[in-house]
Amino acid sequence: MPDQGPSPAAIDYIARAHALAPLIEAASPRIEAGRRFPDDVLSALHDAGMFRLLLPKSFGGAELDLPRFVRICEILGAADASVAWCVSQGGGCATAAAYVAPEVARDIFGAPRAVLSWGPPVSAPGKALAVPGGYRLTGNWSFASGSPHCTWLGSTHCIVYDAEGKPRLDPKTGQPLRRVMMFPKTSATMIDVWDVIGLKGTGSDNYSVSDLFVPEAYTFAIDDPADRREAGPLYRFSTLGLYGYAFAGGALGIARAALDGFVRLASTKVPYRFSSTLRENARVQAEIGLAEARLRAARFFLLNSLDDIWNAVAGAGRDPTLDERLTLRLATTHVMREAKDVVATIYEFAGSSAIFAQAPFERRFRDIHAMTQHMQARWTNYETVGQALLGLTPAPFV
Repeated sequence: MPDQGPSPAAIDYIARAHALAPLIEAASPRIEAGRRFPDDVLSALHDAGMFRLLLPKSFGGAELDLPRFVRICEILGAADASVAWCVSQGGGCATAAAYVAPEVARDIFGAPRAVLSWGPPVSAPGKALAVPGGYRLTGNWSFASGSPHCTWLGSTHCIVYDAEGKPRLDPKTGQPLRRVMMFPKTSATMIDVWDVIGLKGTGSDNYSVSDLFVPEAYTFAIDDPADRREAGPLYRFSTLGLYGYAFAGGALGIARAALDGFVRLASTKVPYRFSSTLRENARVQAEIGLAEARLRAARFFLLNSLDDIWNAVAGAGRDPTLDERLTLRLATTHVMREAKDVVATIYEFAGSSAIFAQAPFERRFRDIHAMTQHMQARWTNYETVGQALLGLTPAPFV
């Protein structure tokens, strides 16, 4: 038999991420200019298994624990935010393999460079008309991060309609039945809309299909235990939660790279009409000390909480509790917002040095501000946690 290489369990994926970082950081200008990953970067990511980190072991994936996955996203985020974002997104989408039949999962993820991507509807939910053997799907979706390099697409938030055009109702909730539908990228029309301030390299374009037949086997109800076929603890966490933890890891990497870059700058830069370096300024010293404290505290909140909750879930073979989900929602939101504020502080105190593309500040300033416009970082997430703390029923986004 040919050499299959080491098993995923024997691979140090954190070491692989560190090894990739110099190549990715050097390629950042090309990633941003092309609004996609250059071939050399994409090949390196595939070779290192970065798009298969959350894929079940039964289909050749790493099925990595969440604490390590988030730390990998942090390492990649320090090198390039768009890479971290797409690895995060690709990881979350790969958990779809845990909800479909093995032959379907192998069809979607069996190719060595297979990547699944999806995003929310542009406006109205997609319409899936039930027909013999599957559905006729029509709709428009947005924010398909990684769409330039994906091989399959998914349609989220699709409402199922019967032959008479009436929405089918979920027997558990009484609400319209929703399913995710997966199909080859070649079946969709891609729409280039990704002209944005930051995260330019993610290629998060729109896509649409019209009257596309999708077999029943290529659909599932997201996060529904009734459809879940894998028993590992990874698949007990919500897909939406997985995205948030990973994005927060990427945000930590962005802020750390900006802060480290400022420390290097401050040792040599003498601001105009000053006689000493930035690092000798008392205000700069205090602000950098505070930024370091904020970043470390936020990082500890996320990773320590994730370590504890992962161990509890894995040890007991159960789903995360509401309190655990709320803790991770709070940590995710807080990390992303603290990272944004740290980068903004660095940008301000770097002065004119921060506005040049070759410096380690300008792109990261734009990337973190694009990242925190996502629902995972929105201010109302604090309200959700506050509702629970005050004895009210929290909003469902946990």
